[in-house]
Amino acid sequence: MDTQPKVGTYEPKRANFAQAQPSREARHVADWAVDSGDNGAMPFVIVDKADARVFVFDAGGQLRGASSALLGLARGDDSVPGIGQRKLSSILPEERTTPAGRFVAALDHNLQGKEMLWVDYETAISLHPVVTSNARERRAERLVTPSPLDNRISYGCINVPADFYASVVSPAFTGTDGIVYVLPETRSAHAVFGAYDVEERARLNMASQAVSAPVVSRSAANLTR
Repeated sequence: MDTQPKVGTYEPKRANFAQAQPSREARHVADWAVDSGDNGAMPFVIVDKADARVFVFDAGGQLRGASSALLGLARGDDSVPGIGQRKLSSILPEERTTPAGRFVAALDHNLQGKEMLWVDYETAISLHPVVTSNARERRAERLVTPSPLDNRISYGCINVPADFYASVVSPAFTGTDGIVYVLPETRSAHAVFGAYDVEERARLNMASQAVSAPVVSRSAANLTR
């Protein structure tokens, strides 16, 4: 009979990005969300501002789809106090940020009756199909360029292609709330979310199990053969 406990049996949970190629930071936060259960068994979205990409997952961490995105014109992770109550015309270019953080999101409709994913009511931030009413902004064209450098154009909202919203975002959040993680660009993911490195946690867990494994004397081992 083997009295030695098994060492190294801990298997961390990870998000499944399928064929997508996320940044290291996006993978780090998605893996942490799944491993820790921070998403609360709800669908979740990773918004990678640095790469101008959006990844939508089901409650179990399986990727449902990924897309380019348009984000706030200004670099930064915080919103100006009271900005959600101001008229768009009063918001200065340097105030047009997409705030970083963990947000409980739900589908809703704007004043024109169009559906959107409401991310943060206080700062009036939502994820919605790309707005193309101002031709000079070339928002649709910006979404298809290979570089993320021209994807900073909005007042803070997250714009995605209309077909991606209809086929991925809307079905993922229909009938349920979910979590939107907007990755920071001026701070660390740990500072914003408390996210840990899943691989490092697994290594520490294995090391802890090895240290805590009881030593069985030779005579006792002989008695249990």
